[in-house]
Amino acid sequence: MRLGYHTGYWSAGPPPGAQEAVLGAEQLGFDSVWTAEAYGSDALTPLAWWGARTSRIRLGTAIAQISARTPTAAAMAALTLDHLSGGRFVLGLGASGPQVVEGWYGQPYPKPLARTREYVSIVRQVLAREAPVTFDGQFYRLPLPADEGSGLGKALRSTVHPLRSDLPIHLAAEGPRNIAMSAEIADGWLPLFYSPRMDGEYRTLLAEGFAKRAAGLSPVEDFEVVATVPVVIGADVESAADSVRPFIALYAGGMGAKGANFHRDVLDRLGYAEACDEIQAHYLAGDRARATAAVPIELVRDIALVGTVEDIRAQLPAWETTAVTTMLVQADPRTLPAIADALRAPA
Repeated sequence: MRLGYHTGYWSAGPPPGAQEAVLGAEQLGFDSVWTAEAYGSDALTPLAWWGARTSRIRLGTAIAQISARTPTAAAMAALTLDHLSGGRFVLGLGASGPQVVEGWYGQPYPKPLARTREYVSIVRQVLAREAPVTFDGQFYRLPLPADEGSGLGKALRSTVHPLRSDLPIHLAAEGPRNIAMSAEIADGWLPLFYSPRMDGEYRTLLAEGFAKRAAGLSPVEDFEVVATVPVVIGADVESAADSVRPFIALYAGGMGAKGANFHRDVLDRLGYAEACDEIQAHYLAGDRARATAAVPIELVRDIALVGTVEDIRAQLPAWETTAVTTMLVQADPRTLPAIADALRAPA
């Protein structure tokens, strides 16, 4: 199981020490570094800026939102970054949720799986560069039909030859159908709130997708599962868990509309529906402190590695037997050396 580093979202501005953290991750032997976007900073520009001083570490988006740019624009950015990085870019895509898609991008959210399927197909066309890009789908049509525009639209092929026509595309997925679709059409899956307890179910869903996988895609044995895992080294499990609780409370209570929070749905399936009811009620009432306090220690330990170095080493074997191929560490960058040592040491 490889290690990656997730820089996370920006808050009010660029995270201090981010460049040093990326360089440090490469020096520590981390396989990859990943950025995110919501409705503030974008995921691509920081990768180009921070990654410019690296030479080995892979650079991925976790995730770039499909509503933020057209499929051809995403493909342009991907092939550009891949050239600039010498073939180190991974395009991680995700549908986001209705609050962001309709509130920030002003686009309809329904049928995100079908929309994602079309999106990936167009990106792959651009990267293959076998012919001018054409597509006649429910959500994307290239060129635009004459009766909907000037009538002058022309099918085009990228002027730039992609460095890799098989540039990897990973999909963020939380629902069962979406997880299976990732295995069917993508080169990797970017799960959030992965728990070793759910590994059997996840493997079954991935197998369903692999059974439908089209010829010409990367081999199933090369499929990646890059799971974001909060890791906090502290004096004890409980105090370390306190650093993760606000993150869980935000996603369970505030990242999505009530009744349409896909992050919370993952935690519900883990068996924490009652706890999530309380977390969400406090969060939506504006009481973030009580929402955070309502996150059970059992939930934290299910989806994160927390405690002393010895505690983390004791939890690691459960992760090493899962489908996860890269543990995407979400942590205080100052603790990366200690985390790398803990995660690489024998239990």
